[in-house]
Amino acid sequence: MTAKLCLLTALLGAALTPALAQTPYPSIGQITRTDPRLDKLIPKDARIEVLATGFMWTEGPLWVKDRGDGQGAYLLFSDVPQNTIFKWTEKGGVSPFLKPSGYTGLGTYGDEPGSNGLTIDASGQLIACEHGDRRVTAMPLSGLGGKRTLADNYQGKRFNSPNDVVVHKNGSYYFTDPPYGLPQKEKDPSRETTDFGVYRIAPAMADGTARMGQVTLLTNELTRPNGIAFSPDQKTLYVAQSDPERPLIMAYPLQADGSIGKGRVVFGAEGLKKQGLSGGFDGMKVDLDGNLWATGPGGVLVLSPAGDFLGHLNIGGATANCAWGDDGSTLYITADMYLCRVKTTARGW
Repeated sequence: MTAKLCLLTALLGAALTPALAQTPYPSIGQITRTDPRLDKLIPKDARIEVLATGFMWTEGPLWVKDRGDGQGAYLLFSDVPQNTIFKWTEKGGVSPFLKPSGYTGLGTYGDEPGSNGLTIDASGQLIACEHGDRRVTAMPLSGLGGKRTLADNYQGKRFNSPNDVVVHKNGSYYFTDPPYGLPQKEKDPSRETTDFGVYRIAPAMADGTARMGQVTLLTNELTRPNGIAFSPDQKTLYVAQSDPERPLIMAYPLQADGSIGKGRVVFGAEGLKKQGLSGGFDGMKVDLDGNLWATGPGGVLVLSPAGDFLGHLNIGGATANCAWGDDGSTLYITADMYLCRVKTTARGW
């Protein structure tokens, strides 16, 4: 670690102290504006603020609105190696929310055992992708009643390590399953499926034609499916691929039965090369105008619905995922050891 980075880490560490929560947060990186359309989404004076640091690998940010339970609004995010979900509030800073978050077995399970992607379903349950237990779970935010497994296998074969998840308005769950949470990744001897798939968990239907937990493999054409999101009208499913040899963001039309049609590339290796960037994509979110905010090389790439590169929230290092919070215009970002945010003029969906 360089002296400069040591100094930066020491300064950022203050953000973990609740007593300092009201002081201005330090900033990191820079915002690169490639297309004038970005000025309508991010103010000229916007900064990438660092809210907290000192983590091992942050992931899966999720904003929880004030539910009237006395907890107020707060942000949840995973630290995958620490097997912990943390909670952050403006007033109180960071505190543990759930541990273990993704591996409940005995002993050590690889270097990424914890939860990864998080979301909330229509009933207010916390939905989590769990690496170590290799499943997707649901749990009341209060924790009362514990967790239940939504799915942990497809056709009797255990998943690799569910990574990111979104909920459709019809109650179905869509998630990705790359090998990153396995102790030996794709070479792990405990792998049961040869697929790195995108899956759907069907909702329970009143007429009994489908039951909760019925799992469908939507596609296995991606080598490393990772981030996943819906368009604002929920007619398009976006999937990001983190394979640096074939980085891309795919768009799939959603069919009436919940399956997907033929996909198209929204943004890929050529687009990255044109911007002087290299590497794979990770998580992503969509705003109400259909713009994509995709974590990837060095930060967050902002893309138009057509895939035009608008700009780059350049954090300067590995960036995992993002989520809309506050009134829907604040983008919270998990990046390596950091929890960050950018105040925008966009509105998240």
